[in-house]
Amino acid sequence: MEKPKKTPFYSLHIKNKAKIVEFADYLMPIQFQGIVEEHRKVRSTVGLFDITHMGEFEVRGKDAESFIQRMTTNDVSRVDMYQVQYSCMCYDHGGIVDDLLVYRLPDHFLLVVNGACLEKDFRWLSDHLSGEVELKNVSDQTALLALQGPKAEDVLKKLTDKDLSDLRFYWATWGKVNEIEMLFSRTGYTGEDGFELYFSPAHAESMWNALMEAGQEFDIEPIGLGARDSLRLEMKYMLYGNDIDQTTNPLEAGLGWIVKSDKGNFVGKEPILKLKQEGLKRKLVAFELIDQAFPRPHYQIQKDGEKLGEITSGTFSPTLNKGIGLGYVPIEHSKTGTELDIIIRGRSQKAVIIKPPFYKNFSHK
Repeated sequence: MEKPKKTPFYSLHIKNKAKIVEFADYLMPIQFQGIVEEHRKVRSTVGLFDITHMGEFEVRGKDAESFIQRMTTNDVSRVDMYQVQYSCMCYDHGGIVDDLLVYRLPDHFLLVVNGACLEKDFRWLSDHLSGEVELKNVSDQTALLALQGPKAEDVLKKLTDKDLSDLRFYWATWGKVNEIEMLFSRTGYTGEDGFELYFSPAHAESMWNALMEAGQEFDIEPIGLGARDSLRLEMKYMLYGNDIDQTTNPLEAGLGWIVKSDKGNFVGKEPILKLKQEGLKRKLVAFELIDQAFPRPHYQIQKDGEKLGEITSGTFSPTLNKGIGLGYVPIEHSKTGTELDIIIRGRSQKAVIIKPPFYKNFSHK
């Protein structure tokens, strides 16, 4: 078995006394000061995440757009230059291969995939190549940082001459940050305003230090994967392997808005359309606990003693001070306001289905 890899920020994480875990074949910081403190830091001011474990693929060639159009569910023909699109890839049976970001850049497309799915995704795309298309995995040549929080723009504008007020949510630009030429975008996985920065690993330490120094007046802190997970869950952002996988159809997961069935043919289209016509049997719902308790993945969801499903993602929300979670339930039990029972350590805890996101005071543009 291969040894887990280290990101170019690993020595900085050790210096900052991070608790390190193995995640997506990398040694990654799960927390620094503590998950709750880090979570609240991002919600209130600004935090810095190492997300180099994510995968980056370049797609080039005259047939690049038609290839991505066939392999993803969203309509990439609608994406303008430097715009970013959220999408997903499906198997032939309609289950989800992965969710991803698609960047349209001047001479190629950039696909950003989940770290845990990197090898599988690259194989899947490689096996479906056709036409004049070049697919290249540039993950090892890419360092990736996420600067997230209401003060993220105030931090980044100290280091770039780009007018960040012109950069809209889900748009990208090339420019210099700390005198380093890079791609950066107004995107993120927290619900807060923020940026994701793609650059050469050779500049990792100087880039990290420059951002931390620029954020000092806003009490910036390094943030681990633990807070990243609780932040994304408060927004009901999907986590592959938990909320979506090969057994889930995008429509069941509430991702119908990224499925454009009128765009032409794409992998998984027929089973998705069939499910739409026949009607959903189950649906991913968001619930809050009425009782004070900590819901975790795989805990049973019941109603009147009958098992409806399992929690796919669950945590105690540091922002809302209550237990929150996601899970698939039969469609007849999926309406907002429906009361559920969550079985925690053999005891039934009351919960209610809510309209997501859980956290509604987010700062993203």
